[in-house]
Amino acid sequence: QVQLVESGGGSVQSGGSLRLSCAASGDAYSTQCKGWFRQSSGPMREAVAGIESDGQTTYADSVKGRFNISQDSRKNTLYLQMNNLTPEDTAMYYCAASPCAWWRVLPRAPNFGSWGQGTQVTVSS
Repeated sequence: QVQLVESGGGSVQSGGSLRLSCAASGDAYSTQCKGWFRQSSGPMREAVAGIESDGQTTYADSVKGRFNISQDSRKNTLYLQMNNLTPEDTAMYYCAASPCAWWRVLPRAPNFGSWGQGTQVTVSS
């Protein structure tokens, strides 16, 4: 059983930065795909950034060049550095992990992964 706890959200002005952290526990975590999703409106969470089992990182087009995902394997902690934030980045951000076979469909099949409780990011203009 993988458990995830996010921290680091908050309110910033447009152009500002935030760093989200996700502390993970559970034996399976180290071999799973992991990353960040967000949800502002609509029924489905949007993939923001991810790290696959081989270490390859992926980003949504809307955050490329502004966000950076990283991890500290010794601490089992995942990070999302968010720079040059805009009001369109306002959302609840969730850390997630799952077997890599399910990673790409996780927003449509959330029960196949583990999710944190979410942390709110609000960007004002």
